[in-house]
Amino acid sequence: MDPIANPFAPGAGSRPPALAGRDELLASAEIALRRIQAGRHAKSMMLLGLRGVGKTVLLVRIGDLAEAAGYVTALIEAPEERRLAVLLVPRLRRLLYQLSRREKARILGNRALGALRNFASAFTVSYAEFEVGVTPEPGLAASGDLETDLTDLLVVVGEAARAADQPAALLMDEVQYLDDEDLSALIVALHRISQKALPLIMFGAGLPQLAAVSGEAKSYAERLFDFPGVGPLDEAAIAEAIRGPIEEARASVDDDALSEIAEQTEGYPYFLQEWGAHCWNVASESPVTLDDVVSARERVMAALDASFFRVRFDRLTPREQEYLRAMAQLGPGPHRSGKVAEELGVAVTSAGPIRTGLIRKGMIWSPAHGETAFTVPMFDQYMLRAMPDWQPADE
Repeated sequence: MDPIANPFAPGAGSRPPALAGRDELLASAEIALRRIQAGRHAKSMMLLGLRGVGKTVLLVRIGDLAEAAGYVTALIEAPEERRLAVLLVPRLRRLLYQLSRREKARILGNRALGALRNFASAFTVSYAEFEVGVTPEPGLAASGDLETDLTDLLVVVGEAARAADQPAALLMDEVQYLDDEDLSALIVALHRISQKALPLIMFGAGLPQLAAVSGEAKSYAERLFDFPGVGPLDEAAIAEAIRGPIEEARASVDDDALSEIAEQTEGYPYFLQEWGAHCWNVASESPVTLDDVVSARERVMAALDASFFRVRFDRLTPREQEYLRAMAQLGPGPHRSGKVAEELGVAVTSAGPIRTGLIRKGMIWSPAHGETAFTVPMFDQYMLRAMPDWQPADE
């Protein structure tokens, strides 16, 4: 069918044509936003899930809801090995200039900008766009202690938001990449915001281990955040995600074709977009049939291997690739870490640093003590394709 009319949108963080199966989560986020706006308590929220479940899409959508409700927002991605101070300064600067445009918040907005300038200086964040008129605020967010200074900074941001009658929302993706010090400081600062009932809320997204890591950083994190899980879509949501866009494009899809797409994708939203897009392009006419789905398989796997899987594989060292290949040999998982080491032919203690590095890179996680699982759905199948000649240690 006409590729120009193809309704699907595979891509990193690209919003799908139908945001299916997430109504309850979005409703919870909107309730939290409205409660903060009304001066009532609401927990910040951390979305947890594997790669490809649409966490980034949801975070962007929550940002849209916040802006529609009158919030000022700051959307931040936390890449590996970047410090929180570096990520926050430019985004908070933009947010504070929005607040300080309001006459009733001008004094507190400028005070917050002064604190931000101190913060940038204290943590050697090079940022050239502070206007000459922004003067440092004496003694505020300037100690060089991240936990103290970030708390001071976010409190004065919250005070400026209250003065402006315009609440603020921080939205942060890939939170699991924050180091322990940064995550701990962020939790402490948000705790203080909650204690002072300031109109500032955070929505974060990260891999499943984030809940445990947050609890290890500060024991009260579980009372500060809600941690909703974002998983694969159920049968009804899969049908909505595939059939809805196709019908809106004035075409249709057979039930058998839809069932095959559901089986091949296991309900993971990113995979659904890839399969939907390629099945549409393969089909010569409506409806999309089971034969079209079968014919599209080679194209889909080539596209996933070249983008979704390969970009992650290429970031790994040879030893890390071998570790994941040993995991794949055992199946989808999760697997006991000792069993993976046995498959590699090394001692558990020797495999430990490799496992730790892979967790740090966001490739695996530990769903229970001593267990290891992939963070990327179907990555075991990809590893078998990527390293077909690898053999376990006992073969």
